[in-house]
Amino acid sequence: MTETSRRIETAKRAAVQYRNYRRARDRALTRLSQAYPETYKELLELEKVNDGTSGAKWVDIDGRSSLVVVTSTRGREQGIVIESASYFTEGEGDSK
Repeated sequence: MTETSRRIETAKRAAVQYRNYRRARDRALTRLSQAYPETYKELLELEKVNDGTSGAKWVDIDGRSSLVVVTSTRGREQGIVIESASYFTEGEGDSK
């Protein structure tokens, strides 16, 4: 068995194991959310806020975190998408 084919087989096994783990995890999460709906909703909202503040929230299917700025003037809304928000650093902005 060549090195490349060995790596491919290892990757396949890992993918199957991860898929099976995710299936079991998703089923368990569904059962927990049905057993404790209020707690689930509270925790889900906390995690959404946490993702938004930590920058882990995806705004596009390809995983890029684009910055979307929406402005409103007299009933008209206009959205501006800045493709890569990665060049913005914490604390950057108007400093006096």
